[in-house]
Order: sequence, then structure tokens, then C-alpha cells
Amino acid sequence: MEATVGKKNLFEKFSNAATKFTGSSTAFVIALLTVIIWAVTGPLFHYSETWQLVINTGTTIITFLMVFLIQKAQNKDGKAIQLKLNELIAAHERASNRMVDIEDLTEKDLDQLHKFYVTLAELAKQETDIHCSHSIDAAEEVNEYKSRHLRKPKPNKEHNGNTAGK
Repeated sequence: MEATVGKKNLFEKFSNAATKFTGSSTAFVIALLTVIIWAVTGPLFHYSETWQLVINTGTTIITFLMVFLIQKAQNKDGKAIQLKLNELIAAHERASNRMVDIEDLTEKDLDQLHKFYVTLAELAKQETDIHCSHSIDAAEEVNEYKSRHLRKPKPNKEHNGNTAGK
């Protein structure tokens, strides 16, 4: 892990530093002072189009660049959070390992999982034991058990509905 830290590329280092700085109080004060100075100089430049163009161009360029820095930071944070959650799922003996890396599923698959967890939440509300756990694997085990043991075969209609001999 230490070898990777030393190998960060220039953009990675710049991105981390810029993200940290732009989220600081100092950056906000500098931006505020810039706007105040610009507003105060308005009468000096007779509120000309060039005077207005300076602030418009400056803010547009900064906003454009910040979009990419913010997206990079969010991507990195999102990946780190997903990895931490994957570790928690993998480490917990009763958690379903099927939930690891589900962020790569389609929207339709995620909607299906969401419906499943809504159902689990309803089941959990009916439980009297707050420590009772439900998972996808447990639900499938219960479903398999019910399929094998609790469902009775339907009567065979080929024998004119007579199932007494079975």
C-alpha cells in the first residue's frame, strides 16, 4: 500500500490538493473578496461590458474546471465507500456476498433488489425479535425449503380427477 502512495501521478496530487483547498474557508474568502473587489471597481470602469466580461469569463472558466475536479473527487470517494461496504459485507458471516459489487448492475436489476429489500423491511417490521436478520441467501433457502417440503403436488388430471389411489 505504501508503494502506491508514492506513485501518485501529477494530476492525482494536483486534484487532491485542489479539492482540499477549494473546499476550505480560505478559498471561499478569496472568492468572496474577488467578487467584492470586482463590484467595487465597477464605477472605475463605468460598468463597461469589458468589466462584466472579466467576472463572467473568470467564473465560467473556474466553474468548468471545477466540474472535473469535483467529479474526480466524487468518483474516488464513491469507489472508496463501495470498497468499505464490500469489506463489511464480506466480513459479516450472515450478510449475502451477492451484494458485493452490485453497483455494476443495470438500473432494472437494482430496482428489483430494491423491491426485495422493501419486502424484507416489511418482514422485519413484523418480527418481534429486533435481532432477527433477513438476507437474500436466507430468503432463497426458505423459498427452496418451502418448494421442496411444503408444496403438495397438484392432482393429475389425466386420471379423471381421481387422486384417491395416490
